[in-house]
Amino acid sequence: MQQNLIDLLSESKTGLSGVAISEKLGINRATMTKYLNIFAAKGLIRQKNIGNANLWFVDTATERLEFPADYFHVKEKFFEYLTSGSQQKTYQLIRNCQYSGADTTKVIREVILPAISAVEDLYLKAKIGRSEAKLFNNIVSNVIQLLSITQNEFDPKKNILVFAADAKSELYSRAASCAFGSQGWQTWNLGDLSDVIDILYDIDLQKFLTKIWKQKQGLMLVVVFCTTDEGAKFFSESVNSIKPKFGKNLHLAVCSKAKNIKAEFASDNFDEVVQWVDSMGSTIS
Repeated sequence: MQQNLIDLLSESKTGLSGVAISEKLGINRATMTKYLNIFAAKGLIRQKNIGNANLWFVDTATERLEFPADYFHVKEKFFEYLTSGSQQKTYQLIRNCQYSGADTTKVIREVILPAISAVEDLYLKAKIGRSEAKLFNNIVSNVIQLLSITQNEFDPKKNILVFAADAKSELYSRAASCAFGSQGWQTWNLGDLSDVIDILYDIDLQKFLTKIWKQKQGLMLVVVFCTTDEGAKFFSESVNSIKPKFGKNLHLAVCSKAKNIKAEFASDNFDEVVQWVDSMGSTIS
C-alpha cells in the first residue's frame, strides 16, 4: 500500500484528492483516509489546501533508497545530520529507510549503534560537552521510537522484558527492544532501573512478571544491559531468585563485560545478544 500510494503520487505534479486516490487504488474512502493519515504521520506524504480542494503530495524529502547497498550511505548521513543537530533530517532519513523496506534490525545494527558509540567517544574525548551529548542521545532515542511505531504483529508465545542497569546502557536497551519488536517479540522496556536497586526488588520483579505474563504461554526472556559488575550481579541474582516461580520457560541474558554472571547467555556484544534472542525464538513451535 505504501509503495503503491507513493508511486501514484509521484506521477502527479498537481497532487491528488483522497477521493481520486481511493478510486485509482481501488480502496474504499474510509480505509484510504486511514492510510493517508498514517503515511502523513510518518512524514512520507503531505496534504495541501488548494482553493476548495485538499490535495495529497509526496513529501519533497522522501527518497527511495536501495538496500543492502545503502546501509553504509545511511550510516554516514545519519551521523552527519545527528552531530550537526539537524533533527528533522535524521528523522526523514529514517522514514526513507522505512519507506524503502530496510530491515529494522539492520538499521539498528548498521546505523543506530555506531552513532551511539561515536557520540560516547566524542564525549569521552571532550570533543563535545554534556549538553551536546544529551541532545544527540535524545535524537537517537526519538529515532528508535520512530522505528518502533511500525512494528510487526507479535507472537503471543514470544515475550521479552528488557531494561538497563545504569544510565549509560539505556539507549542500548531501547535499541535492542526495537530490534526484538521487529522480530515479532512482545516487548516491555523498563528503561534505566538503577534507581530501584534494593533488597526487595526481586519481589517487585516477580509481581510485574506475573502481571504481564499471566498465562505463562511460550517463552519469557529477561535481557539486562549494564556497564558495571555490580549492576550485572544484582539484576542477574534478582531474576535467578524468582525463576522457580515461573518454571523452565523463563530465561535470562545479560549484555555486559562483567564476568562470572549466572545466566543462560552472557556477552558484551550487542549482535550476539540479538542473535541469541532470535535463536530462542526459533525453538518455539
